[in-house]
Amino acid sequence: MSDILVTGGLGSVGSRLVEELESREHDVWIADLPHSNRDHYYRTDVSEYRQVERVFEDRDFDYVYHLAAEFGRRNGEEYYDTMWKANAIGTKNVIRLQEEHGFKMIFSSSSEIYGDYEGVMDESVPVEEPLRQLNDYAISKWVNEQQIMNSEERQDTETVRVRFFNNYGPGETYSEYRSVVAKFCFLALHDEPYHVYEDHSRTFTYIDDTIETLANIVDNFHPGEAYNISGTDHRTIPELSDEILDHLGKDDSKVEYRSTEEHNTLTKKPSSEKAVRDLDHDPSTTLEEGIPRTIDWMRDYYDV
Repeated sequence: MSDILVTGGLGSVGSRLVEELESREHDVWIADLPHSNRDHYYRTDVSEYRQVERVFEDRDFDYVYHLAAEFGRRNGEEYYDTMWKANAIGTKNVIRLQEEHGFKMIFSSSSEIYGDYEGVMDESVPVEEPLRQLNDYAISKWVNEQQIMNSEERQDTETVRVRFFNNYGPGETYSEYRSVVAKFCFLALHDEPYHVYEDHSRTFTYIDDTIETLANIVDNFHPGEAYNISGTDHRTIPELSDEILDHLGKDDSKVEYRSTEEHNTLTKKPSSEKAVRDLDHDPSTTLEEGIPRTIDWMRDYYDV
């Protein structure tokens, strides 16, 4: 059993990860922004060094899953000041405390770091190809990875970086800044209009598959490695929309089709062979299985 801290542990990924780690009998603590009366909780803004420092003065951790961040392309443009504080300064704060306390870190990066790359996105691409990230959120996540790699080289810290590819599933509530699956499911369920970009495609990853792999890292920790955590369902955005509408028995009369979304990657085709090899990654949930589960959860959560 390990002592583990999860920053961002109340989020859609973090909360599920906490449950999984606790089921494996780890002693798990959470650091996050909202007020909470749950046990093993620190209310913490990671961009404020004093607040993060207090957590590590209080107890020692073997591992820290650093998930706390501002998420999303549009969010990162409209609230860039908040995003850069949380992502760049927040991650630097955690790294400084890692250098002092010596815990192992698992850092949540993003598929957005691959930018406009058109080929298969394997983990070596960002250090071998001249990529251009297409928005501030993407840039911030690549900055984070470079912060971590610099600390590894200069201070001998030990970190594993994971790059998520379009996570979706139960637990992700709707907002205009959330994932495309959450937005489409919510809006279609409520008979609200939405737009679909026809020229874009993505590889979708069901949340349960992601969580299993994330939790496996503490038992298969390879410092300095980066892993793509992705599914095998590569679909166009119109295909995603059709799958949701078909499950709901609705037509696309409220869908507006557009060609290309500016400042957004056209396609994401990852390789997750390393995660399969090292972390027992098993992205077995298909979109046809995951979409109904997501919609059923939303029906219950929003009482629709």
